Amino acid sequence: MKIFLKTTKVICLLTIMVFNSSFAQTAPTNTYTIDGKINFMKLTDTGILLIAHNDGFAGIKPESNKLIFDFKDYGSVKEEELQFIPATPYVVISQGGFAKLSSKKIVFDYVIGKQLFETKENGWKDAFSAQVFIPQNKLIVSGIRTSKEKFAMAVGIYDLVTGKEEKLIYPVEPGKVTMGSVSVTGSIFMKDNLVYIPTSKELICYNIKSNSRVWSAKVDDLSWMTADESGKEIYGFENTNSGDTKIHKISSTGEVLWKDSQKVKGAVTRFEILPQGIAIVSDVADKGGSVFSARAESKIMMLSAKDGEDLWDKAPKTKGYVQHFYVMDDGILFGIQSGGINKISFTGETLFKKPLKTGENIHTMALTPKGMIYITDSDANIIDLKTGESIWNKPIKYKNASAVASTYDAKNKRYLISTGDDVVAIDENSGDVKTLSEFKFEEKEAPNSFSVRANGLLLTSDQNIMMLNFDGTKQFHEYYKSPGRSTFGKIMGGVMAVASTAASVSMAARAGANKNSIGQYNEYGREADRASKMFADIGSASFDYMSKRFKASAATANAQFILTKLDDGVGLVKINKDSGAKEKEIVLKDKKPEYEVDEYAGVLYYKKDNNTILSYDLK
Repeated sequence: MKIFLKTTKVICLLTIMVFNSSFAQTAPTNTYTIDGKINFMKLTDTGILLIAHNDGFAGIKPESNKLIFDFKDYGSVKEEELQFIPATPYVVISQGGFAKLSSKKIVFDYVIGKQLFETKENGWKDAFSAQVFIPQNKLIVSGIRTSKEKFAMAVGIYDLVTGKEEKLIYPVEPGKVTMGSVSVTGSIFMKDNLVYIPTSKELICYNIKSNSRVWSAKVDDLSWMTADESGKEIYGFENTNSGDTKIHKISSTGEVLWKDSQKVKGAVTRFEILPQGIAIVSDVADKGGSVFSARAESKIMMLSAKDGEDLWDKAPKTKGYVQHFYVMDDGILFGIQSGGINKISFTGETLFKKPLKTGENIHTMALTPKGMIYITDSDANIIDLKTGESIWNKPIKYKNASAVASTYDAKNKRYLISTGDDVVAIDENSGDVKTLSEFKFEEKEAPNSFSVRANGLLLTSDQNIMMLNFDGTKQFHEYYKSPGRSTFGKIMGGVMAVASTAASVSMAARAGANKNSIGQYNEYGREADRASKMFADIGSASFDYMSKRFKASAATANAQFILTKLDDGVGLVKINKDSGAKEKEIVLKDKKPEYEVDEYAGVLYYKKDNNTILSYDLK
């Protein structure tokens, strides 16, 4: 009997030891050594981890146990020198300029680890701009050529599958004497096979298929351009020193269609070409500030496509910054950041019985089967888009939220809104509202994610994870203390960097034609599917890789990762979203860890020191 008890005790002890050793992971899956000091690392949408270091530029694929590339031709690469092209596998590295004699640009495909373009190798002394065009998959560069071409201003077109130069276009032939210098003044525009080049002298149209200059128009100093779907009507925007915008219209044959340019007060931020005319939103700066600090005033107008004249006798009053702008079948729907939603017809008449008053900061405006839902910091409602009236008895009011997260519970036909310390449930049919649950997240956090799971309602933040039953009672609430303010500051700095990048998108991208359509509530999966199909259609190895990633489900979709202080030092804990159970610990032993989590591949990348990155399997 004694022998049996001892044996049982040993087996139990061994079991505990084995469990603990598998639970707490200290040994990395892979170790990557970087020759130069790491300046910056970023996990891209493609799943490639990019590392900029003192000796060059390197990349890691989640399925590889070594660097997939490490280019050292660029010298030290810094974070501010990198421009990631959205929805592509490309990054533009810009070095030099200002105090240096020349500026250098490199275009790099970081999925296959291939340099596609470099300034000097392609005969450029200075490259002022490098623009990527999708779905054509072309790179267009503007700048100054080398002395071999007498430092001529030129525009180069390159294929982004092969990296080969397809054509050089000269606004003025090299060596030709002209009155004053001619330069490219703004963003080049591409539509199908036609390239439009704005210069200080004229607008040039070039056909890349026939390799011929099609026409030039007497319109100069354009900042950016767009065109209608047919490509027959081109609109050029000239940003003036006063902060206002001049709009020009040119035909597909180079004819200037508007006798006089149309002057619009402020900077154009939205532009929609419609059968009824040209819908425009412009943001006007205050007397001493920038457009971004002057969100108190946006202008909405409708111009005649024929001559550019204002079609409305009286423009709608906004009294604030237009935060949402959607073109509907019967008119234009817009929401103001400081509060308020309205809808106007294409002839300028108000379609709602009266402007809809809302709370500040409209987080959501989206379509539902019942009407349009809006959610702000202090209220929510579903309205009839014909009348602007609530489909419920009254709007849903709640105390001013510290943070807003929302989701739709299809099984119970209700909308759920987290205001920071409670959950409000709104019946989809009746509009009846009740406080479903009250809670408190530690460290004064508020949920930044809210989702419906098979067994309950999941609310998460950086350090907290909570599951509620469908009746609002609590299943579990797990909290892991943040490792320190300095680490939290670093994480928040990353969040702010993302926000700043989003805010710095060019006016041309923000005001691109025919993109102002309202979406369905909670259609994230549909958007990912559309992106996957678009990548597949482009037909290169890199885009095919991106397509497969967007099709895949996240390998760690059922896990939440939290950085916290563990018994053996700072590390990451993996929490099961459905049970709240801790499934894994990864000890980093670093008070200020720099790391990236790839939830699709289920990999953690951790910067151990200035020259080493470790990866851990999170699955």
